[in-house]
Amino acid sequence: MSETGALQESEHNEELYITPSEGVTERYLGLSLPKFLTALIIIIVLAIYLGILLFGDNSLEVLLQLEEYEDYLQHEINSYKSQNAALQKEYFELKELEPDK
Repeated sequence: MSETGALQESEHNEELYITPSEGVTERYLGLSLPKFLTALIIIIVLAIYLGILLFGDNSLEVLLQLEEYEDYLQHEINSYKSQNAALQKEYFELKELEPDK
């Protein structure tokens, strides 16, 4: 009995010191493979979404270009208004000089 008891104790001690097999992601990142893949997919989707927000058709870059174009158009409108006022002034001055028909 002492031999079987010693054998069982030896097997029990070996089981205690066996390290469970870990995957690479568990060993280096502390995440199981499914959790790692889920996190990776979420990160990729967010990166694509942010890329579209920054550089797509409805992006921040397009918004800034449109605001710059709006400022240019406002400047043009003010320029045309001042030209129009000067031409109207000239028109009314010329009309005053002409005799009424």
